[in-house]
Amino acid sequence: MTRRSPSQTIMIYSLALLLGAVLLAPVLWLFIMSVSSTRDLTALPLTWIPETISLENYAKLLGGGGSTVAESFLTALRNSLIVALSATAISLAVAVPAAYSFSRLPGRRRKSLLFVAIATFMMPPVAIVLPLYAMMGELGLLNTHLSLILVYCGILVPFTTWLLKSNFDGIPMDLDEAPIIDGANRLQVIWHVTLPIAKPALGAAALMAVLMAWDEFFYALLFTNDIRAKTLPVAIADFAAGRVADYGLISAAGILATIPPVALAYFLQKSLVSGLMSGSVKG
Repeated sequence: MTRRSPSQTIMIYSLALLLGAVLLAPVLWLFIMSVSSTRDLTALPLTWIPETISLENYAKLLGGGGSTVAESFLTALRNSLIVALSATAISLAVAVPAAYSFSRLPGRRRKSLLFVAIATFMMPPVAIVLPLYAMMGELGLLNTHLSLILVYCGILVPFTTWLLKSNFDGIPMDLDEAPIIDGANRLQVIWHVTLPIAKPALGAAALMAVLMAWDEFFYALLFTNDIRAKTLPVAIADFAAGRVADYGLISAAGILATIPPVALAYFLQKSLVSGLMSGSVKG
């Protein structure tokens, strides 16, 4: 292994710091806006440090006490948690056996079927939204959690299947054959052999699925118009729909909306890195 020169090390760390600054600057500005007063937000020129720091916007969103804003935000937060976690759990339950089948079971049509599954994930939402909307309307599922869960499963299952299949390809088939010779069936092999080895990939797939469902806006906007079913992206957009937008309140809602996925990413960061990397190495 070649050792880096001091100049190379300095350059790498400098680029990393620059990239970190570029990525974190919008988040920092969002936080500054969330604790700034209306006067500071409308002052010209804008400054990074507001004259008055206030947590009033966070109190409005979390205070409750019959507040319409707090009720809308907390209900949307609950809806996002229900939809994202449910869609992720169902998608993984379907994707694990599907990915194992694509990776292990013999057959010439596996690649074609996998391509078809991935192709459905790559289709633009606007191309299928009309039939989906009509279908949900006929079933009476508009303005419900179930409509979003079903649609998100249709998006997440192909993606998580592809991600897990790439990881399962790197697990030697000899590990599957030994328990089968001893009398185990395929489900037992998946549960007791494949899944323990593929825990990092499962963590990565779960994290990616939660983030995709948490951030989705297009279907949530079209399929829900009742606060009882709206998710956070739609609820935050509603805060800006009035004649006078409260940018401090919108910024505070954006900061609070990032906390659950960031916390999940923090606890699963090792699984994310190792899971994505293991899918690119076969052994």
